[in-house]
Amino acid sequence: MASQRLKRGVRGAIAATAVAAAAVGVMPVPAGAQPDTASDALKKYNELAEQATKLNEELLRAEEQRDNNQKLLDQANADLSQASQAGDQARTDEETFRVQVDKLTEASFEGARFNHLSALLVSDSQQDFLNRMSALGVLAADNGEALDKLAGAVNAAESAKTAASDAQGRAQKATDESAKIADDIKKRQGDLDGQIDEVKTQLTRLNTPERTKLADPGDTSNISVPSGTAGAALAFALEQRGDMYQYGATGPNVWDCSGLTSRAYASAGVTIPRTSNGQAGAGRAVSRGEVRAGDLIIYNGGNHVGMAVDNATVVHASTDGVPVKIVSLEAPGSIYAMRRIEG
Repeated sequence: MASQRLKRGVRGAIAATAVAAAAVGVMPVPAGAQPDTASDALKKYNELAEQATKLNEELLRAEEQRDNNQKLLDQANADLSQASQAGDQARTDEETFRVQVDKLTEASFEGARFNHLSALLVSDSQQDFLNRMSALGVLAADNGEALDKLAGAVNAAESAKTAASDAQGRAQKATDESAKIADDIKKRQGDLDGQIDEVKTQLTRLNTPERTKLADPGDTSNISVPSGTAGAALAFALEQRGDMYQYGATGPNVWDCSGLTSRAYASAGVTIPRTSNGQAGAGRAVSRGEVRAGDLIIYNGGNHVGMAVDNATVVHASTDGVPVKIVSLEAPGSIYAMRRIEG
């Protein structure tokens, strides 16, 4: 309870500061849906906020690619280490079996004329002949087994060499790509920072009623949720109402859109992609009429996501400065995908 009171206090302080400083925002809606009474400043703000949201999503995708690439690099290095160890063992076995084969070959060569006929001619008795024939058989069997082991060791060494070469190639490719991704992330971060500055500048040009409306946290009443995973995720998302938006944030008191939905489902024990574009492919698709509590609603070509409270509303983290709030399901923009994570 103390932590919840603290969180409510933080929300209230942030919201009050947001209104006073005009650091507020709203998820843009299609141009045709803008009210006639919207000022030119608000329209411009919505356009800038939409561009910032898109840049934020692109940055998150680049960071996700970087993380996935690091996993590929780690796996390639692990495979290289394993292949190197296997190669060392194979070369040791090859040397051991080669010495054994050389010795058996030498013994066979020295007794090469000791064939079945010579064994019969030099034998003192039938039993002596059988003993000599048995010795010849053992020598041939040992030599054959040693040759098989040597061939196996040689093949293992070649396989290890091939595996090591493949792992080295994958590691080098992953390293090269990581350098490119790092440069891409740096550029996108710079673009996003510049866009956020433009958004904040535009916010200062909004009139007081517009700023007040954007900072309104909306419905903060208790809302019942269904049982199960979707209900648990929705309960988490609803608990964050009043928290402010921050690009790239995943809590605990500030969020971006996909940061909120991914953490909500994580709290319910389910892992979903970090980005809204990734979440557009999570779970299974549902139709507009099937939407129910806990479903993910992805908007604007995959650049924004909210969570359905019911078939008519969603809770979402909108854009810079705007608190997490409940809005009508179509309000955040053009619906791109509707996904049910479980059930």
